[in-house]
Amino acid sequence: MDALPLVALIAASAAIAGAARWTPVPAPLLLVTVGLIAAFVPGVPDYTLDPHIVLPLVLPPLLHKAAVDSSYLDLRANLRPVALLSVGYVLFATVAVGYIAHVLVPDLPLTAALVLGAVVAPPDAVAATAIARRLGLPNRITTILQGESLVNDATAITAYKVALAAAVGEGASWAGGIGEFALASLGGVGVGLVLMVPIHWLRKHLKEALLQNTLSLLIPFVAYAAAERVGASGVLAVVVVALYLGHRSWQVDFETRLQEEAVWKMGAFILESSVFALIGLQVPYVVAGLSGYSAGEMLIYAVAVFLAVVVVRFVWVFPAAFLPRALSRRIREREPDTNWTAPVIVGWAGMRGVVSMAIAFSIPMTMADGEPFPARNLILFLTFMTVIGTLVIQGLTLPALIRALKVPPRDEYAETLAEAQAQSQASQAAERRLEELLEDERNALPGPLADRLRTVLERRRNAVWERLGAVNPVTGESADDTYRRLAGEMIEAEREVFVQLRDQRRIDDEMMRTLLRRLDLEEAAAYREAS
Repeated sequence: MDALPLVALIAASAAIAGAARWTPVPAPLLLVTVGLIAAFVPGVPDYTLDPHIVLPLVLPPLLHKAAVDSSYLDLRANLRPVALLSVGYVLFATVAVGYIAHVLVPDLPLTAALVLGAVVAPPDAVAATAIARRLGLPNRITTILQGESLVNDATAITAYKVALAAAVGEGASWAGGIGEFALASLGGVGVGLVLMVPIHWLRKHLKEALLQNTLSLLIPFVAYAAAERVGASGVLAVVVVALYLGHRSWQVDFETRLQEEAVWKMGAFILESSVFALIGLQVPYVVAGLSGYSAGEMLIYAVAVFLAVVVVRFVWVFPAAFLPRALSRRIREREPDTNWTAPVIVGWAGMRGVVSMAIAFSIPMTMADGEPFPARNLILFLTFMTVIGTLVIQGLTLPALIRALKVPPRDEYAETLAEAQAQSQASQAAERRLEELLEDERNALPGPLADRLRTVLERRRNAVWERLGAVNPVTGESADDTYRRLAGEMIEAEREVFVQLRDQRRIDDEMMRTLLRRLDLEEAAAYREAS
């Protein structure tokens, strides 16, 4: 197997995603657009989106990273809207979009149309998280979008399996469909609950950071494969385990957390970038199989399905936002009040992505009787156009919509104030503990060293408060910016000396690397204190 096309894809995707940071266009949209253009450039290798790779090998780590970074407490507090979107909306969209497609497209059987509905039903986890994070949406809206995108893939994949069984002639009933959905959902949650405690125990008791991070990389694949092996939802198993591990990440040692954060950030960046580029690169395979339809017909069908996907989401979101509050006083008392702007944003933020494409490509070529699957290539085309349409049209206009609605951004001042108050309480507890320890003669320290501990603690306590302070009138820097810059300059001076000593053969490379690592940790500490 030639590795050059894969290396080229990763390198080009990373470069484009990096360049997107200098543009107002979110990285997913730029990657899809460049992929679309590159698909028609002569000499670009053929990249086929293989569902046997995407679903078991790409989806689990992306879901794991998104779930670990999510807040279990926030998701629990917003369980009702998350469940209504991730389960109720996906099932509603499967039926509604499928029926609309069946009515609009001649000779498209209802069972095949329901397959299309299940394929395009779930908004994409990666797109929703990336765009919400970049736009700085209010916490509750971001939590709802993230929570929906974590669970809806499981609902869509299960609905797809039921619809596909009916379409290919393997038989499916309402009772069978409900039973399969229950097995997938409850089984996936059950597998996650069984795995999460022993996996966390193992993470805590492995003393080597490299081993702990190797385990960390394997966890999503193990959870996904274990659940799928028993016919349950691998997606839900991954999410349950990741939420538990993220909620208890503080129990793992600091070296593991530092390595883990860097490793997963890099891995997620590569996967996300490559996945969105791959979506754009699929256009030759989607268009090549189309026959029997004119360009005008395909365009009409694509626009109709896209509009159906957009409208159906709003049809579900608005009643789901307001009807439960109108019917239940308990909900009104427990949940914060909302206005019409939040449902508009949630409704418009339903971008589709790689999961829809992967599921579509997994549709079999033939049915149980050997006949070709009805309109398979058309379903692929409609899925592709829906994914592209939602990513480009909704993704590009979402920032403007938020500005037009005058949605208040996250209150950074209030967040910094809460952070400073929390740090102050923690520092006071640490100071009391330090004084208790120093009273014990077994912990006797020379005065300068004890003072250094107090100074570090004081600096950590003051760093957050300084972010709320005034800006230097000469440099335009805040106090913490100046502190970080000066600390970096001092460390860089030390670093240059170590390199000179190595070049003069007064210390060897191994000793230089040890000294440089110590400086790196100090620089990271200085950066974190001032950020």
